[in-house]
Parts: sequence; C-alpha cells; structure tokens
Amino acid sequence: MLKHLSITNFVIVERMELEFSPGFTVLTGETGAGKSILIDALSLVLGERGDAGQIRQDCARAEISALFDISALAGLSAWLDEHDLQSDAGECLLRRTLDSNGRSRAYINGYAATLQQLRTAGEYLVAVHSQHAHQLLLQKDAQRELLDAFAHSRELAQSVKAAYKNWQDKRRQRIACEQQMAELQNKREQLLWQIEELSILNFSPAEWEALQSDHHRLSHLAGLLEAAESALDILSDSDAAVFGRINVVKNQLQQVAGYDPQLQTMIDLLESAQIQVQECIYEMRHYHQQLDLDPQSLQEMEQRLTAIHHLSRKYQVQPEELPDLLEKLTMQRDALDNAGNLEKLIELENSAFQTYQALAEELSVKRADAAQEMSQAVTESMQTLAMAGGAFSVLLSALDEGGVDGLEQVEFQVAAHKSLQLKPLAKVASGGELSRISLAIQVIASRSGMAPTLIFDEVDVGIGGRVAEIVGQLLKRLGRARQVLCITHLPQVAATGDHHWQVMKSDADENQQVNSRIKVLDESSRTAEIARMLGGVKITEATLEHAAEMLRGN
Repeated sequence: MLKHLSITNFVIVERMELEFSPGFTVLTGETGAGKSILIDALSLVLGERGDAGQIRQDCARAEISALFDISALAGLSAWLDEHDLQSDAGECLLRRTLDSNGRSRAYINGYAATLQQLRTAGEYLVAVHSQHAHQLLLQKDAQRELLDAFAHSRELAQSVKAAYKNWQDKRRQRIACEQQMAELQNKREQLLWQIEELSILNFSPAEWEALQSDHHRLSHLAGLLEAAESALDILSDSDAAVFGRINVVKNQLQQVAGYDPQLQTMIDLLESAQIQVQECIYEMRHYHQQLDLDPQSLQEMEQRLTAIHHLSRKYQVQPEELPDLLEKLTMQRDALDNAGNLEKLIELENSAFQTYQALAEELSVKRADAAQEMSQAVTESMQTLAMAGGAFSVLLSALDEGGVDGLEQVEFQVAAHKSLQLKPLAKVASGGELSRISLAIQVIASRSGMAPTLIFDEVDVGIGGRVAEIVGQLLKRLGRARQVLCITHLPQVAATGDHHWQVMKSDADENQQVNSRIKVLDESSRTAEIARMLGGVKITEATLEHAAEMLRGN
C-alpha cells in the first residue's frame, strides 16, 4: 500500500507531501489544477521515462519519492533480497530525481537502481488505469496483454515469445544452410588448404626471432672469423702479443719495486689486467671454435626465411602474425563445420519448436480458463452499467502454425443488447458503451492483479447519471480489498469515496509561477466541492443540499 508521496519542483508543484490511507480516495478539482500531475509524478517514480521539461521552471532538479508498505508482498521482498535492495522495516522507498541537464537517477531503499528495476518493483506495487485505456482496448495486442494479466500469465507469455524467436532463429539457420551448402562447401575447402599450408610451415614467433638472429650471424660469418683470429693473434699468438708485453712490464717493475713501494699499486693493476686478458683469450678461443662456416646451414636457413616471407606476402600479414592467422582460419573452419551441419541444425530447430509448443500449449490452457472467467465477470458487470442484456466474450481463434504471441489470436467481442450478436469490440461499441465496458474490464482485471494500489485516472469519461453512481459504488467495493485512488469529474463517483482530496492551483507568486497543491477535505468542505461539481459557477442552497444528500447516501 502507498503510504507517503513527496513531490518537489515537478511541473507546477513546488512541494507536496501526501499521506495515504487504505480504502477509496477520490481526487477532484478544476481542469488544469494539476490532478494528472500527481499520476505523472507517481508514474515517474515507478520507472516511466522523464525529461527536463517536467522540472519546475527556474529549478535545477525535480525529486519524487514514494514510500510503500510491503509487509504483505512476499514476492517483492524476495525480489529485493535477490538484488540486495531490501530494507529492514517492511517498507519500500522508491526515489527518482531529474536534473535540468537531462540526467536522471533512481533509488530503491537508498540504493542506486536502474529504471528497469524501478519498473519491476512498480509492477508489484501499483497498477495505473488511464483515461485512454478504452481506446487501447480496441487494439488486439492490448486485448491479449490484458487477458494474460488476468490469467497471471505475463511471464509465461514472455517465455513463449522468447521460445518462438529462438525457434525462428534456428529455422532461419537451417534454411540458410540448405540454400548455401554449395557456397559453404567452397569456403570450407578454401579454408582447409589454407590451414594445411600454414600448418605445414609449422612456424612460431619464437622461431622467427631465432631465425633472424642466426641468419644475421651466418651472413657475416667470414667477418666474425677474421675478427676472432685477429683478436687472438694480437692478444696471445704474435711475437708482440698483448699478454706477453703485459708480463714483461710487470716483471720489470717487480725488479725495482724494492726501491719505491708506490710501484706495487701499478704491479697489482697489471696482474689484474693480465688475468682479464687471459680470460678474454680463453673466451675468444671458445668462440672461434664455435664458429663454423657451413654453407649448407646458411642455405637451409635462407630457404626457410623465403618460405615464411612468401606466405606472409600471400596472406598480406607480417611474418610474426602467421601463427595468429592460422588460429583465426581454424576457428572459421570450425564455425563453418557447425553451420554447415544440416542434421545438427535440424535437430536444434526441432528441439526449439518442441520447447515453444510446450510453453504455448500451457499458455493456451491458461488463456482458455481466463477467457471464460473474464467473459462471465464482464458480462455480469455490464448488467449493472446500463447495458442490461448485453454480453461480453473473449474469443480465442487458433492460428495454423502459432506465432510469437502463442497458438491463438485474442479478440474481445461484445453485444450491447440481448437481441444483438457478439461482434468485435472495435466495430460495435459506441463511445459511451466503450467507456463502460472498458471500466468493467479494468475493475475486474484489477481484482485479479497483484498490485495492492490501484489508480484510475478519469476512467469514468463518457459516463453519467445513474451509471456514474454505480461506477462509484463499484470502485468503493474494490477499495475494501485494495487501496484505490481515482481522479474524477463526476460528483456521483466523488461522493462514494472514503476520502476526498481537492487539487487546487494557486495564483502566481512573486516569481510569477503558479503552484498546485492538494487539500484533504472534511465533511463541510467536501459538500462544497461536490456542490461545485454539480452546480458549476453558481452554487445554490439547493445544490448544497443535493451534495449533502449524495454524501449521506454513501
């Protein structure tokens, strides 16, 4: 149940704080006073799209918050727990802000939420029936959705839709496979020889680096050998080799070192240099021994590099990218193998169809039961809405192959009088009859819905007199089981409310802005408001007495 609604800087509302009670609450007021703004604000906090144009003039932000008692809504509590959005007090607080830059934020129990999460929570909490619902009833899609809601089968209908789309996807894949088998086969054969060619190469990025290094070395082997031999000759093999000359200098200094201790430092450095040169000679001899001028090895390496560069140019990639290309082509081949497996696609298509058929048949059973129940309930309601002898029926027409919405087409049919045959609602109902039938359907659908709060936004358009009084009583009875809010221009409906709020628009303030506000009416002010609705501009004593009598009768 809705407990509290707070609206700040929304359209012509500067600030509004409303406390709600159980039962049937009516909202009345002059045209343009802002009655529908209340519904718009509530719709916004329930996840409807908003825009900066809904922000009060010269304000940076609009904010709406709604507090609900959810102690009896186990399903919503479970959903909140599942998404880590639960509160601890058996309540649910929804909040929405709109910034002048167009940015919108949503919160559930203080946690940031998406608009879809707001909508999902809102479906548990509130059902809004708008003044244009009777026009929507002329559309077959709206009729089908209303029947599914009445049958508590919305989720099942969505599952049927998803299963149908999956089946059609598999069917299109199978047909495409049949039509393109030759093309797929040619593509697969091309991939096979490309993969074979790259696989035979057996090439890796590590090999590419090693090949480049080895080829560079072998290409300059003669120069390397000459440099190594020259180095060895200078360091140790020639008569004037560096190693021997260092040894001579060291011996000469050692002979005179006794005359000057400072020479020992130079002798130590020469010994260290002698050791380093000796190590270099050992390493150089080893390096020289490893160098092998093998023309065959160089030729084989050049042939390998030529093969790599050939495929690189052929496939228009860098040499080091050839292994990645092989992996990519292999994946394409695997994909074609799967797509080209006609038997597998037929199997998948059949499985998808069986899933769709099972879900659609389950939905058909639920629709058939709900259609019978709804037909009887609406027909009974029509008898009290000045359509005695009229009948309403939900016709389910089987489709040859089924469709995205199931195995049947849903159509509302009506006979306004006993002597008339049932015909499609769009063809036979007059404006007033359509309004009454629409109201009957909405009230009956609301009885079976899960939302504890029901809002009727001028759904009594086109109704008057005795029928208006009956509609008021109908909503009043509905308010015994649900929280019902109704915006109305009919005094007969307003007089049946358990609570009466008047929406008023004040004159422009010093900032030249109007402001909408709501007043909770007591008995005397309620009599005056109903008299206004009855008598218009001039309110007489007779009008006031009539209004008081209407209130006493309810």
